[in-house]
Order: sequence, then structure tokens, then C-alpha cells
Amino acid sequence: MEAFGYPAKTWQAAKDEIKSCLVECARRQKTIAYSELVPKIKAIDLEAHDPRLDELLGQISIEETGHGRGMLSVLVVHKTGDLRPGRGFYECAATLGLDTSDEDRLWVDQLNTVYATWAKPSTV
Repeated sequence: MEAFGYPAKTWQAAKDEIKSCLVECARRQKTIAYSELVPKIKAIDLEAHDPRLDELLGQISIEETGHGRGMLSVLVVHKTGDLRPGRGFYECAATLGLDTSDEDRLWVDQLNTVYATWAKPSTV
């Protein structure tokens, strides 16, 4: 099965690269800018404002939330301005049934969940 024209194996490799990078950020309790994340992805050539990146981050957050680890994409933020996730993060949260009425609270809650989850040495 293909995703955005890529074989499933290639798409999954990109997801794995992103997740690995984000887990490392979470363990260090750091965020990462979209523009700093994309050069770390080798399986697919992406840009910071690429809809494929939005899709990859959304899929990762859906999977991670399903495992009770929070929306890992909360760590990917704008490099300037509000230094927060883009609109796709909040749209994904809404599809997951999370309360998006207070975006500040949602952002902080997810950030705290992800940091707390990955601070545990036993988290896979």
C-alpha cells in the first residue's frame, strides 16, 4: 500500500526516523522546529511546510496516543513567533477527541504528558 506515492516501507522508514528524533527530544525535554526536523529525515525528502510532514506527524501522534504516550508531535514547533505546534497539531487533537477549546491548556498538557512518558527509562 502506498502513502503519498511512496511504498509503505519508505513511508514507515520516514515515520521511524521522525519518531526516533522526537523521542530523543522528549527524553531531553526539548522541542524541535519543523525546519530542524526535516533534514534529519532521510527516507523522504521533505520541507518544513510540506503536507506530507503534516501527515507523518499526525499518524505518529495518533499511534502514540493509542499507546497512552500522548501526541508526540507536540514537540515539533514553529522556529519563530509563537514557538508552538502548527494548526495540524490542533486538528489532529480534535480528531482524537481531545478538548481543543483551550489550545494553551491542550498544548501544555500534551507537552507534559510526552515529557513525563519519555522520562521513564522503561518507555519503548
